[in-house]
Amino acid sequence: MLAAVIHRHTAPFEPAISHANHTVRIDAMPFRLLSPAHWPTWLLIAVAFLVVRLPIRSQFRLGRLIGNLLQRIGGRRTRIATQNIELCFPDLSVQERARLTKQVFESTGIAVIETAYTWLRPVDALLPRVQFHGLEVLQTAVNEGKGVLLVGAHFAVLDLGGAFLAAHFDFDCIYRTSRNSVIDYISLRRRRSLYGHVIERSDMRGTVRQLRQSRTIWYAADQDNGRQHSVFAPFFGIPAATINVTSRLAKISGSPVIFMSHFRDESDCSWSVRLRRIEAYPTGDEIADATLMNQVIEREILSHPAQYLWLHRRFKTMPDGTRKY
Repeated sequence: MLAAVIHRHTAPFEPAISHANHTVRIDAMPFRLLSPAHWPTWLLIAVAFLVVRLPIRSQFRLGRLIGNLLQRIGGRRTRIATQNIELCFPDLSVQERARLTKQVFESTGIAVIETAYTWLRPVDALLPRVQFHGLEVLQTAVNEGKGVLLVGAHFAVLDLGGAFLAAHFDFDCIYRTSRNSVIDYISLRRRRSLYGHVIERSDMRGTVRQLRQSRTIWYAADQDNGRQHSVFAPFFGIPAATINVTSRLAKISGSPVIFMSHFRDESDCSWSVRLRRIEAYPTGDEIADATLMNQVIEREILSHPAQYLWLHRRFKTMPDGTRKY
């Protein structure tokens, strides 16, 4: 499923504990990427190269069509999105949940094109369409000189939102290697042009090192990474495995924690990027910290419920060992 593929490869912001010690680098394109096995991916990228040069409204319309198609052929991802919405919005009627699910897939289809835009075009032309809220909050945190944990979540406007902020601030991002070598090359090359450092998600030492050098590091805190690096905290009233790395990093480094959200407004083809500081964090209790972080994420989701990546398995790990999917 195309949307799942795009987001799986562009959701790199999930740090995990490891003793690796390296920063992701990318050199000239390996010759092996020109082999026939990769031609379908290159064809897809060629089509995307043309699509992202259409007028913005046309890109949005095409994205909605892609989303509707993905919902029809999505299979497992469609079931996951449907179940997530049933779990998190039990008060909605059947018809309302069906409508929201449709909107989620349409938003995801647009996000596929937005991601391609980030990879294949400079975002400068879009910046006049972006409203920033809280840039001064991030600047104040940066000025403290302790590094900044710039925490996000898997909202639809993911790579594009990061690229917008990168036009105003120098920061690093956490990266997850893609299974598709061509996608990995294209996306990583672009990230290295946007951000100061691109850190592989298993490189915990590298993350701490960058914080100690007063760097700002962007990653997402809303993935289910299993029990090993998580605590259970309520997410829409459901115990969810929530990464504890934010709490640990904040405790180790003393870095302020800023939450970033980013959404689109289809009515006027604009975007917004919002930054807010999470006060009194960390609390000294990892479960309390995870609960607070989930509450922040929930509040942002509820402002634009269709623009969250409900296609991922947020509840795949449960306290009793069972799985929701």
